[in-house]
Amino acid sequence: MTVDTSFGSDNHAGVHPRILDAIQEANNGPAVAYGLDACTAAAVEKFREHFGKNVDVYMVFNGTGANVVSLSTLARSFQAVICSEHAHINADECGAPESATGCKLLTVHTANGKITVDDIGRQLGGRLDQHRVQPAVVSITQASELGTVYSAEEVREIATFCHGHGLYLHMDGARLCNAAASMGKGLGEITGHLGVDILSFGGTKNGLLLGEAVVCFHPELSKNTIFIRKQAMQLASKMRFIAAQFTALLSDDLWLKNASHANRMAKLLEEKVKGIPGLKIVQHVQANAVFASFPRPAIDKLLKNYFFYIWDEDKNEVRWMTSFSTTEMEIENFADAIRESCK
Repeated sequence: MTVDTSFGSDNHAGVHPRILDAIQEANNGPAVAYGLDACTAAAVEKFREHFGKNVDVYMVFNGTGANVVSLSTLARSFQAVICSEHAHINADECGAPESATGCKLLTVHTANGKITVDDIGRQLGGRLDQHRVQPAVVSITQASELGTVYSAEEVREIATFCHGHGLYLHMDGARLCNAAASMGKGLGEITGHLGVDILSFGGTKNGLLLGEAVVCFHPELSKNTIFIRKQAMQLASKMRFIAAQFTALLSDDLWLKNASHANRMAKLLEEKVKGIPGLKIVQHVQANAVFASFPRPAIDKLLKNYFFYIWDEDKNEVRWMTSFSTTEMEIENFADAIRESCK
C-alpha cells in the first residue's frame, strides 16, 4: 500500500540520512563476518557508553528476534513469562516467543499498558507445583504499547519485587528512546540502573534501516546468548551494517533528537485535535503515540486519505503514531482532516 502520509507506525518512516551515511561508510572493502569486525566493536563500545561498561550486546535483525533471544536467555521451557495482555510478545509476534522458548505467557489485564507489582503477584500461585508452569521472567514494555511511560520509580519497584521473588526483569525497549526523551533521562538510567536484567533495544522505529539489539546487564546471565542468537536465526553475517547504524544512532545524541521530535509531533497532534466535538483522547500522550476514539463513520472517512490502525473496533479507538520524520505541516493537515471528518 502506498501512502503520502502515514500515521500507522513509526516503522513506516524512512531511514534517517545519517544512518544511510553510516551504512555507506561501512561499505568500504572486506571485513570479517559475524561481528568480528571493527564496526561491531565500535558499536559495542557506544552501547557501553550509554548502558554501562560491563554490558554484553548482541545485535539482531528485528524486534521479535530481540525478544525471543532475550527471553530464551532467561527462561527454560517449563517456565513462564508474565506480561501485559497488550505486550508485543503476546499480541503481535505470532506466538514466536512461546514457540521459540517453549514458555507460556501469563498475561494480565491493564487499562494503560503498564503492569504493577500487584499484577505480578497474582500470577505467582502454584510455584514449585510440578503440574504448573513456573514464573521466571517479567516482561514490561517501555514505552508501552498504549504509548504510556513507566516512571523510574515504577520500574525500580517492579525490579525490586522481581528480584525479591526470584524473577528476572526483561524490558521490551522497541521505543525506549521515546521513553527516555519523555522522561528527560539517559538510556542506562531507565534500564540497568533501575534493575532491568535484559533489554531488547529498538533501532528501527527511531531511524534505522533494520536492526535491534539485546543488551544484557549481567554477563553471567548471557554466557549462552551467542548460541541462542544463532539458533534463533538472528546472527547477521555482515553485522557491520547493523553495527554502523547503532554507532551513528548512539553518537551526538541522534537517538534523542529523533525521539524528541517524534514525541513533540505526538503532543502537537494531541493539542490540535483534543477540542474536536465527539473525539476523546483515551491514553496519556507521553511518547509518540496518540490513542483516540471518535465515531466510526468519521474514522472510515478519514481512512480514505490517511493510513492508521483501528486499535479497538468495539470502542472505535484508533492509534496515531508519529516519527522522527513527521513534519508540523503533516500534523496540521491531518488535524484539519480529522476535524472535517467529525462534522
